[in-house]
Amino acid sequence: QVQLVESGGGLVQTGGSLRLSCAASGRTFDNYAMGWFRQAPGKEREFVARISWIGSTTYYADSVKGRFSISRDNAKNTLYLQMNNLKPEDTAVYYCAAKNRPYAGTLYNSQEYDYWGQGTQVTVSS
Repeated sequence: QVQLVESGGGLVQTGGSLRLSCAASGRTFDNYAMGWFRQAPGKEREFVARISWIGSTTYYADSVKGRFSISRDNAKNTLYLQMNNLKPEDTAVYYCAAKNRPYAGTLYNSQEYDYWGQGTQVTVSS
């Protein structure tokens, strides 16, 4: 089992940047592929990005491609999401999630993940 704690959210103006972190504890961090999801008020949770257990493969939602970058530091048991050129439509609670190995596919579906953090609020003002 792994415990996940997100941090780094906040209020930022349109065009600004934020870096989210997700600290993992418990089982060995590199046992997991990791993902970021977000949920805006009144909307379903949606996929943002995910990264393989070793960090060699990444996937992004079309809405964030070219603006967001997912990365991980297995030595520090930490996942990151660098968010640049933020837009008001990026406003949401952002969650990190872990998927046990073995796994296959893109892992775009939130139901495929085994563990979740509590979320961190990101608000982008216009």
